[in-house]
Amino acid sequence: MAESAELILDGKSYSFPVTEGTEHEKAIDIAKLRDQTGYITIDSGYKNTGATKSAITFLDGEEGILRYRGYPIEQLAEQSSFLEVAYLLIYGTLPTQAELDNFSHQITKHTLVHEDVRKIFDGFPSAAHPMAILSSLICSLTAFYPESVSPDLSKEEIDLNVIRLMAKISTIAAWTYKNNMGHPLNYPRNDLDYCSNFLYMMFSFPTEKYEIDSRIVSALNKLLILHADHEQNCSTSTVRLVGSANASLYGSVSAGINALWGPLHGGANQEVLEMLQAIQKDGGDTSKFIAKAKDKNDPFRLMGFGHRVYKNFDPRAKIIKKAADDVLSALGINDPLLKIAQELEQAALTDEYFIERKLYPNVDFYSGIIYRAIGIPTEMFTVMFALGRLPGWIAQWKEMRENKEPIGRPRQVYTGELERDYVGIEQRS
Repeated sequence: MAESAELILDGKSYSFPVTEGTEHEKAIDIAKLRDQTGYITIDSGYKNTGATKSAITFLDGEEGILRYRGYPIEQLAEQSSFLEVAYLLIYGTLPTQAELDNFSHQITKHTLVHEDVRKIFDGFPSAAHPMAILSSLICSLTAFYPESVSPDLSKEEIDLNVIRLMAKISTIAAWTYKNNMGHPLNYPRNDLDYCSNFLYMMFSFPTEKYEIDSRIVSALNKLLILHADHEQNCSTSTVRLVGSANASLYGSVSAGINALWGPLHGGANQEVLEMLQAIQKDGGDTSKFIAKAKDKNDPFRLMGFGHRVYKNFDPRAKIIKKAADDVLSALGINDPLLKIAQELEQAALTDEYFIERKLYPNVDFYSGIIYRAIGIPTEMFTVMFALGRLPGWIAQWKEMRENKEPIGRPRQVYTGELERDYVGIEQRS
């Protein structure tokens, strides 16, 4: 007999089926709750609500597990490439060499953006935040490819939109940085791999030869893989919700970028650097700030430690810690901010206060350190997050379309005024 959950309301019993995922996660299916009982549930922030069934990413915060399509994140970060992981997330299987070569070739072919996109940059204030520009330009791609709005896209048309977006976001992201800095824009180079091409567009100048450092390429590759998907978080849920209205892939991802821009979601690694700068400005005494973090009456919080999902060590942090150590060692960087970061890290890994509370450095702590080390400015950190998260957003949008999921429409419990009559303005006191 199938398992079910019983709910008793007003003395009457109702039965609802229990569904179980492949990793034995259980959920009560309340799809017919309102029809049968007239009631709805309240779950502020959707912390206990499964809005969909998904075969893309498995996350177990208690055990510190993250898998893409069943593959452990540790194996993918060590052995795979970002484009291979992107293919895995979007299409469900690891590609053959021929499939990966074709996927990479198609992306390389579409890295150029329409010249009119360059004109749009001129309309932004010089101090515009890079995320505002990225979101706007990604959304504008719907105007350049209006057929993408069709609810009846063929597989080939969807694949073309996937390729275009994967290709053009790196060019747009790099140009966003160059525009902000007042530098000439660099066109992509088809002879470079995805990460090398992005670094070239970001940091090269027409006046001198740019040398691509394989150590930086490797670290960036790992960072993008680690950020590629993270189950039904705020931005991913936004992409699916907007996409459920048959919005284009570009419009849906643009909405996800705006959600990611929120400091409670994608701004954590930027907050880490801002915290380090504040400590440096105060004199650089990390022991003082460790003590402040322990003081329950002090509002100061160490940014980049602990995680709202992972109750143990963030599995991504273990991987990226080594990459951070390798980059700092290889580049021989002498940065007082990074020295402060290393002192905080050592304290958190050895101090019983942090160990007992499982306040370990998370992926945002280390990613901020790496981005600073390779020359990416703080205001671009969330753009880098979006660049990595794109394959997951695409995979989630594509899965939602293939599942023919209904348009999202949350309910509410109304707490406003009861019915009342309109009063003319001359009679209002």
